[in-house]
Amino acid sequence: MNILIKSATILDSKSDFHNTTQDILVENGLISKIGSHLKNPKKYREIAFENLHVSQGWFDSSVSFGEPGFEERETIENGIKTAALSGFTSVALNPNTNPVIDTSSDVAFVKSKALNKAVDALPIGALTQGSKGEDLAELFDMKNAGAIAFYDYKKPISNPNMLKIALQYASNFGGLVCSFPQENRISGSGVMNENITSTSLGLKGNPALAEELQIARDLFLLEYTEGKLHIPTISTAKGVQLIREAKQKKLDVSCSVAIHNLYFTDENLTDFETNFKVKPPLRTQNDIDALIEGLKDGTIDMVTSDHNPLDIELKKIEFDHADYGTIGLESAFGALQSRFTLKKTIEILTNGKTRFGLEQTPINIGNKLNITLFNPNSKYTFSKEHIVSKSQNAIFNGETLKGTTYGVIANNTITLK
Repeated sequence: MNILIKSATILDSKSDFHNTTQDILVENGLISKIGSHLKNPKKYREIAFENLHVSQGWFDSSVSFGEPGFEERETIENGIKTAALSGFTSVALNPNTNPVIDTSSDVAFVKSKALNKAVDALPIGALTQGSKGEDLAELFDMKNAGAIAFYDYKKPISNPNMLKIALQYASNFGGLVCSFPQENRISGSGVMNENITSTSLGLKGNPALAEELQIARDLFLLEYTEGKLHIPTISTAKGVQLIREAKQKKLDVSCSVAIHNLYFTDENLTDFETNFKVKPPLRTQNDIDALIEGLKDGTIDMVTSDHNPLDIELKKIEFDHADYGTIGLESAFGALQSRFTLKKTIEILTNGKTRFGLEQTPINIGNKLNITLFNPNSKYTFSKEHIVSKSQNAIFNGETLKGTTYGVIANNTITLK
């Protein structure tokens, strides 16, 4: 790949050219020159956009595509295109497929479908066989096949001994165990946050306590096993505090929050719009404030779109019976920038790489090119025309967002709008 990127503002704290506007010459996939007004004697393809900014490629720690088994929701091919045009050069793929990704051959299948693409689609293996919570899956074999973590997507490990054994076993080979923070015997059949809003709407509530009890239990198990734990998509103020205290004790724990849990509250459910039915549920403004503070002080390690495409039959039904989930890759950048500074947004979008074992690739001479291209200043109302996914279940539909992406250049591949 030989290209010349023109007048790009580089936002990369690990780059020698951070916060400067430069031309970037790429030859044979490597950055050969960075400077002002570079010449192009070999007539390489030139790439230029309005108000072009570039950063290291973005990473999302929780993405669902559906394939194999649920291709009507999303395919790996179109999912990768969606991620690329949304600015992501790597995504962690959840195992909520059919069959569930719980063997080394399943991991190999997903990786083969993503070969030679701009986006690294990195499989997360199921923690237990079939994600049923009964027997451990082939963790070591999946790790060797390329799984970057182990997680029964949105399914809590109800048996504490199972999680204890998983943490102990995975620590032998540096495996990252993920545990969804919900105690099902407390959450019951709740479909939204338990609060005055759920009472007024006549919907069953899922209390914050269900999350907090599970987090407390998991942290006790982590301390006992001295393992390595990631808690995905926390949503409550008390949950943030529990993890903050665990980090102060030097436990090897990380956590994430879904973008929509930073943006919407349970009051958004008054029209029974099923795109707002997510798991964990939308909570209160007090929870949002605590989550944002947790991001600022480093308690929360990363933000995810928690992208989960669902076809219309699963969403356009009575609220109680609709499935949980929203797409979020396409709106991720604009939503984050509507809540954080540009500097913090880029930090959030690149933060999770190290935890999941991915390399950082600074924008420096001699390095491979792995970048996201974007315009941070454009404002727009998110609508169906911005959706690249096969499914349309977008929680941010109708929201005014700030910042658009042009695409990515990575793995010697260019994917741009």
